[in-house]
Amino acid sequence: MSVRVVLTRAAGGNGALAARLRAAGLEPVECPLVAVEPLPGGPLELAGYDRLCLTSRHGVEAFFARGFTGSLPPVAVVGPGTADALRAHGVEPVVVAEVSTQEGLAEVIPRPAGRVLYAGAEGARDVLARELGADVVPLYRTVELRPDPVPEADLVVLASASAARVFAALGRPAPVVSIGPVTSAAAHTHGLDVVAEAETHDLDGLAEAVKLAASRIGSSRS
Repeated sequence: MSVRVVLTRAAGGNGALAARLRAAGLEPVECPLVAVEPLPGGPLELAGYDRLCLTSRHGVEAFFARGFTGSLPPVAVVGPGTADALRAHGVEPVVVAEVSTQEGLAEVIPRPAGRVLYAGAEGARDVLARELGADVVPLYRTVELRPDPVPEADLVVLASASAARVFAALGRPAPVVSIGPVTSAAAHTHGLDVVAEAETHDLDGLAEAVKLAASRIGSSRS
């Protein structure tokens, strides 16, 4: 019997992982638990900033959709996925944090950091503001969804703290695979069973974590 893996990223964000899992003989099912909505606003004024921080693919896309005036300063990002999204716009990041958290990014940015702009999600954690004195501009919001029905799952993949909150609220317990420590912490807080966490917080790491967790399920059935 195939292992059914429910993928919970926003619509359009699950395709690459689904393809990898399908190739590995698993049964991916898309069930977005969050949606991403851009916030209104004009182009960002970048004059005077020494560094721009972006912490997700959504942040990259929202930044370029909003547009900017002035010269683009050096860009620091979290993780290879965000870096790839930035490169797709013709910009090479000067810093890529291997640990996909704001703490990880703050740790690798050289000091003095100068004047820093962090453009990200509404209600994002304030680590960069506290550690670097960054100005914060929200570009998008994450909206929690309540799918009905919720598909049956052997594993559920969570790629954000928001998704962890939503899945816990649905009351359909299943073991979960997390993309990283912030998501894992949120999942534990809400009583979820985290059976694997991606070693690298990107597509490669998440795919390997899911395959490892699925192999354990397959072994328990045999």
